[in-house]
Amino acid sequence: MHPVSFNRCDAMISPELMEQVVVNILRTAVTSLPSDIMSVLEKAESVETSDIAKSQLRAILQNVKCAEEASIPMCQDTGTPLFFVSGRCDGDIEEAIRKGVERATREIPLRPNIVHPLSRKNSGNNLGVGMPQVHFLPGPEGFVEITVMPKGAGSENMSALRMLSPSEGLKSVKSFVLDVVVNAGGRPCPPTIVGVGIGGSADIAMSLAKRALLRPLDVMNPNAELAGLEEELLDAVNLTGIGPMGLGGRTTCLGVKVDLAYCHTASLPVAVNLQCWAARRASARMFRDGRVTYSKEGFLLD
Repeated sequence: MHPVSFNRCDAMISPELMEQVVVNILRTAVTSLPSDIMSVLEKAESVETSDIAKSQLRAILQNVKCAEEASIPMCQDTGTPLFFVSGRCDGDIEEAIRKGVERATREIPLRPNIVHPLSRKNSGNNLGVGMPQVHFLPGPEGFVEITVMPKGAGSENMSALRMLSPSEGLKSVKSFVLDVVVNAGGRPCPPTIVGVGIGGSADIAMSLAKRALLRPLDVMNPNAELAGLEEELLDAVNLTGIGPMGLGGRTTCLGVKVDLAYCHTASLPVAVNLQCWAARRASARMFRDGRVTYSKEGFLLD
């Protein structure tokens, strides 16, 4: 087997290594939660005043603990495998990711979720046309970085896009986000994380909303205006009283993350992408000298 070059330097990263890394980060993602998510869940449980809400949050925390100790998925919906890759790499990386997903489905195991959209025929291995989805991002050449975000259908099904008129402005952006959360109710398994993408085009806005979900809850938006908007929306969403699992309480949302892109003068696209409490992600960096470092906290935005 000839190694595949993922960098412009002489060092090589073999497809076998990439495949194993994919299996490893998928296992980490589906069996444990990042510390920022756990910290906010624990805080929410301590400040909740509703007995039902507290019991739901305690059940979530116990579920995560059991999953990590037993190294089994924390949710039966192990999601759609979404990958974000940065660094200098070539197209063969996608085949290594596909092989890793197929192995992970068999070995962890992951539930085979991926089906043909019309016939509903299941491939049985989480592979299919366009799946797994791999997003390539700019990055340094010193290493290849890969992040996986398994996305469950309950939250993904609540995604929404609206092409606002520019004259509607920020007030309508806020109203739309709240409308999406209220309409979703308990279906996305709250407490959720709300990703919001503003601007670009229809597809860019939704991509921004999903990418925003990768930013840890304890990392403030570098844009002061957007940071303020995130706090305002978080307070407003939690005032809805939807609560954990839609059963009422103070904790409907763990965090709101917003990203934007400049857009056409005649457009104001806004997208909302919800993430359930099982906000799973894991990353790895593969260096030219063969080292691999892992993180369930996420690397992409550090």
